[in-house]
Amino acid sequence: MKILFVMPRLGLYKKGRGFRKNLTYAPLTLTTLASLVPKELNAEMRIIDEGVEECNYDSFNPDIVCLTGITGHILRSYEIADSFRKRGINVIMGGVHATLMPEEAKQHADSVVTGYAYRTFPQALMDWRNGTLKEYYKDDNPCFEGIPTPRRDLLNKKGYISINTTQAVFGCPCNCEFCVINATKSGYHHRPISEIIAEIKAMRSKLIFFLDPSPIEDKNYTKELYRQMIPLKINWMGLSTSRIIDDGELLSLAHQSGCAGLLIGFESVSEKSLKKMNKNFNSLEKHHRLVKELHNRKIPIMGCFVFGSDEDENTVFKETVDFCLKTGIDLPRFTVYTPFPTTTLFDRLKEEGRIITTNWSKYNCQNVVFEPKKMTVKELEDGLEYAWRECYKIKNIIKRLSNSRTRLLWMIVANLGYRFYSLEHAKYK
Repeated sequence: MKILFVMPRLGLYKKGRGFRKNLTYAPLTLTTLASLVPKELNAEMRIIDEGVEECNYDSFNPDIVCLTGITGHILRSYEIADSFRKRGINVIMGGVHATLMPEEAKQHADSVVTGYAYRTFPQALMDWRNGTLKEYYKDDNPCFEGIPTPRRDLLNKKGYISINTTQAVFGCPCNCEFCVINATKSGYHHRPISEIIAEIKAMRSKLIFFLDPSPIEDKNYTKELYRQMIPLKINWMGLSTSRIIDDGELLSLAHQSGCAGLLIGFESVSEKSLKKMNKNFNSLEKHHRLVKELHNRKIPIMGCFVFGSDEDENTVFKETVDFCLKTGIDLPRFTVYTPFPTTTLFDRLKEEGRIITTNWSKYNCQNVVFEPKKMTVKELEDGLEYAWRECYKIKNIIKRLSNSRTRLLWMIVANLGYRFYSLEHAKYK
């Protein structure tokens, strides 16, 4: 049997528009799903990530198609699913948006797998083979032990800066108003550390990317993971909240274990906005302290900022750019406050009559899909473009990196990639 796995392109992120290879690492979703295919199916598998390659689907005749999709590219998922179903080919759909809105997804698929799929996806495939495919699959008690090695060999390796991605922690104990994690994945879970270490060793790579959404909330677990990574003598990049600055031992262990870059959700330079987002553990004072401590350890920062909170006024854009330039944020990244369906934010804005579109292709964090409270839609759109444009002017790239002086070669290459993205941004909103 032939199984086709597809991850659709997303607006700016499609091939030739936005992020280039020097900013793209391999996703885990499809490679993990491929690793879960029961061996008794003796399946021939192919993975298509439209973010890095084009595909003529007429040239591949699968027996079944497995699609994933976040909200921003779910319409493309539906388009692909509908085209295969018209040919009489069955479709299984999963991912974030299908988990948020399974009934909607079911209109375009023969079966919908919601939440974590480590046990339900293999079962769905076996049921399909036996002619007993169910409409919905959900695992109410997922297990995170014994996750098989992702099928990285099925990726188009030329499309990524690295295919060596992994994940140790799942879910998040925080309750941020705009976040989809708690809306789609219940609980806070982690894999056995021994399994993670074995996987890293098997990669035989000196640079690993951790895709954990919120990895440091269980500090004892994370400290032990970092301790066991120290002898591996690798470099790794990953995510963190600003809480890492509250524990000196955790910060030191991250450095000793080879941390070569962290994505930090600063979210805002406004204390009022942070409180509105339920980001009470963030503060402007902590932002400054965190940047200084990470740079002292030669750890570059991708700083993420969100515009459009109810407390944001149109002064926030310049204030954020000034903060990035002054502190030397190595890679600033800007998004619009986006109310993904079924989140607390979406429900509140819908009740207030402020949702202006449910065209899901606009829900990519770069389009305004609601009425802001203290500025107009145009002011929010223009402010977002201003932040991208200003931070990635050549003179301001030089200014930021001069203030940081951290892994300069890597950061110059990454900044040039983001400069291309910022220039394309205004054309492809």
